[in-house]
Amino acid sequence: MDSASSSTPSSALVDADVSNTNNIPIEIVSEEEMAFLEAALSSARHVISALPSVVFPQPRPASSLRRCAASPPPASDIEDSVGSAPRESFLRRFRSKRGLTVTDVTATEWCEKQMEFVLLHGKPKRTEAMKAGSDRHAQLEKEVIEKVEIRIKSVEESWAIKFMNFIVGTNQLLFEGLTRELPVIGVFEGIWMVGVIDEIQIPINEATLNPILVDTKTRRKATLPSEAQKRNARLQLMCYKYLWDSLIAEQFPADHFFSYFNLNPQYILSDVVRQYINSLGFDAKTFEDVITYYRNTCCLLPPSKEQLLLRYELQSDHSLLEEYYFSYDINWFKSQMKETLKIWLGEREAKFVSETEKWKCQFCKFTAICPMTATSRKGEQLREQADRLS
Repeated sequence: MDSASSSTPSSALVDADVSNTNNIPIEIVSEEEMAFLEAALSSARHVISALPSVVFPQPRPASSLRRCAASPPPASDIEDSVGSAPRESFLRRFRSKRGLTVTDVTATEWCEKQMEFVLLHGKPKRTEAMKAGSDRHAQLEKEVIEKVEIRIKSVEESWAIKFMNFIVGTNQLLFEGLTRELPVIGVFEGIWMVGVIDEIQIPINEATLNPILVDTKTRRKATLPSEAQKRNARLQLMCYKYLWDSLIAEQFPADHFFSYFNLNPQYILSDVVRQYINSLGFDAKTFEDVITYYRNTCCLLPPSKEQLLLRYELQSDHSLLEEYYFSYDINWFKSQMKETLKIWLGEREAKFVSETEKWKCQFCKFTAICPMTATSRKGEQLREQADRLS
């Protein structure tokens, strides 16, 4: 394993929540952490990348790989028309043939009403702090992966590249003990969900090969996140674990996948995509061939550890602020997911934040139209604070 994962303990992980904090003060919220949560209001990522195969180019250190980023075909509207039935669910209006993203889930948990405003009025503009967090993730990814571009001609080819990313990324994990930015997909309560796991490690000096899922978050100040922020991050990592473990334990429902996303399994891949896949050591002519390789790969992988890891580091120098271990709680996770889906399926109205978490409003871009803040002097003050922080 390379130096990027050396800070992860190699000893057995405890069952209880563990934090190494070095007496760092707790701050309810920071600009960067709020930026992460604003970023979670965005829809599914459109960055598609691929990892090459078993040969790791030199001299880039630590199992460097080339990654292929797909250049999408001309944009087309894959969503249903927004202006239909007034009670049409958010899932159907805004995520039809796309599925929910993990960031959709965490954004809804953060503030249901804010997520509703984002869907109806558009997401807030990208802030400098959001860019800094994304840049750090890109930097970590670059340590083990080199990106190259490949042009795609269809949605089927876009998915094919994602599945090949997963296949070769998991090969890297098994051979090198580390991979990053791994795309995952699965079904929860009949709803498709997609995400990109920040980092997966196989701890050294352990008898089992069960990987641990890791997410790194940067903070502008040397302070620790609030419990609300940690809760949101725990949900994010639990989503990733659920998706990973579901792929391992259950056979990927290919027919349901083709039907839901309106994909043609017999689609003939372009020469460019076929050549790329062939360079990875696979021979695929159709999209269904790629799915077959993908399903076979999933059958060979171990389930992830019950412990999950959140790493908080200082944005300026990437020094470690905290390593926060916690256990996967399947009952809590399912309860949170079911509440989230009620909003997306139109089974209940979106709620405002609780009284104890109204401090979130000062970072919201929708205070001028939100009934909780728009008609009060307090709302005006919150809007002024938000403007100064933007």
